[in-house]
Amino acid sequence: MSRFRSLLLPTALALGVGGVLAAPVATAAPAGAQECDTTSTPYNYVVLYQAGTPEAAVDRELDAQCGDRVAYYREIGVAVASSRNADFAERLGTHRAYSGSREVALPSASSAAARAQARAEIETEETVEVVAAADLSDQQWDMRMIQAPEANAVNEGSASVTVGVLDSGIEPTHPALAESLDPATSAGCNSGAPDTDPAAWSPTTSDHGTHVAGTIAGRDTDRDFTGVAPGVRMASVKVVNDSGYIYPEAAVCGFMWAAEHGFEVTNNSYYIDPGMFYCPTQPGDSAAYEAVRRAVAHSQREGVLNVAAAGNSNFDLANPPETDPNRGHPVDGGCAILPKGLDGVVTTSSVGYEGTKSSFSNYGTGEVDVTAPGGDFAQLPPEGEGAGCVLSSVAGGQYGTKCGTSMASPHAAGVAALIASRHPHIPPQATAALLRAKADRVACGDDDRCDGPAANNSFYGRGMVNALAAVR
Repeated sequence: MSRFRSLLLPTALALGVGGVLAAPVATAAPAGAQECDTTSTPYNYVVLYQAGTPEAAVDRELDAQCGDRVAYYREIGVAVASSRNADFAERLGTHRAYSGSREVALPSASSAAARAQARAEIETEETVEVVAAADLSDQQWDMRMIQAPEANAVNEGSASVTVGVLDSGIEPTHPALAESLDPATSAGCNSGAPDTDPAAWSPTTSDHGTHVAGTIAGRDTDRDFTGVAPGVRMASVKVVNDSGYIYPEAAVCGFMWAAEHGFEVTNNSYYIDPGMFYCPTQPGDSAAYEAVRRAVAHSQREGVLNVAAAGNSNFDLANPPETDPNRGHPVDGGCAILPKGLDGVVTTSSVGYEGTKSSFSNYGTGEVDVTAPGGDFAQLPPEGEGAGCVLSSVAGGQYGTKCGTSMASPHAAGVAALIASRHPHIPPQATAALLRAKADRVACGDDDRCDGPAANNSFYGRGMVNALAAVR
């Protein structure tokens, strides 16, 4: 393909149906041509179009602007493009195009410092301890807390229900996961386009997804380890790259894959990088926010319930910080952590062994739907009942403990999968409503940061997810 392309100047963003930002395709090119960069590092971008824009029109514009199409999701008008040109986003319009990978590779000084500090949230969820006990059931206090063993005696979940684990990959040979993992519906999404090669969806540098998967649907009869819904199927949808980042194009790909393959539930134990808060009125942020919003909304229309972790920064999400801790840019009430801040996503906070908010868990009035066990480094079980962090599958066929809201969210996703098994073909909004309605109410206690009654408060939302109630 020629690297000399005529320069198109796209018109400004227009308001589409319902006031949603939509980007029209440029239709005219000025005279002249511009040489494209052929030597610099290429970066991937999400690019907005009006839904239904023909692929050929997308290709023409990207080609003219020194970009190449990686993927295009016509249903939502979101393209993933690659370009070596430093001004690629400016050519298309910074409210239409954004690259997370470029921002990470070429950060401002303030962003670099902030991001280094923000990586502490990820470190919270590293494996604390590898457990060698032959019988693991006594250490699964988290499952007892949500009455999962009693639920499994009634209904283990249906093999017709699939939970998409949007994460760092699932170890396919792990004894607790090999039976429930479905390779046929698994894919890697880090380029922004789905790749079904097992190498693309298997874990490489992180066992985070393997731990999450064990909580949702793990079963190992030899070690007496059981997840929330061991009868359901899981798909590994890898959205975390080898550096631990989840870029907007990977998340878009993951949600679109879930929609295409009819998953009933997805679990999202992450937030989209490199920012923590994305603001729909700010250049760059607006493109990322809208691309992910469209993908999440499309998945919901196709029957997918998306469950997400609240985050580990001990933030009051209803009163966010004035600046993004990852990038230092201003944050206002319209900004959100993605994907949990989007409409229809079930946000899960975390509790420790004692059933009170984990020290790290985010919270906020109107921001938390339900709570679930995610562990706490200070809430320690009695001797013989395991560690304060949650036990699940880890790399190399082993078992280990991790703490985090990432560990809480898969408990909620597993209970949602049980509800979907008990009530097949109900819409995701109904599954979410049942998940909330069947939760056990949790009162605020004596923490004055918690606001609201037991039926709905800023720490625990509608309460602790209950697996037994879900199958009755």
